[in-house]
Amino acid sequence: MLLVIRIIVALILIQTLRFKFTAHPDSVYIFTKVGLEPIGRIAIGIIELIAAILLLFRKTIWLGSGLTLGIIGGAISMHLTQLGIEINGDGGTLFYQAVFTFVLSAVLCWFYRKDIPFLNLP
Repeated sequence: MLLVIRIIVALILIQTLRFKFTAHPDSVYIFTKVGLEPIGRIAIGIIELIAAILLLFRKTIWLGSGLTLGIIGGAISMHLTQLGIEINGDGGTLFYQAVFTFVLSAVLCWFYRKDIPFLNLP
């Protein structure tokens, strides 16, 4: 089951990259609205790609899920403070997808918490 969750989160992260890296108008709108266009859009896309790759390897799941929590936590914060739940008539799809991805990443982080080297958990 955890493998399925890892793949789902990685696929969600990867599928959003085409919007960021091709400067899709919705992506440009979002990052312009929060003052991060274009550098932030590209940088966050690169970090999402790294997180997705890390999720695919057993020893780095903890790092990939942690990165994903940070990235998606930021996205959720932007939705709640600057963007709003609905963007360009999407019915809240991006927001709800972010919440779903955040929850799945939190589950992964919890189950792989013992792999975090600097926590030294038993």
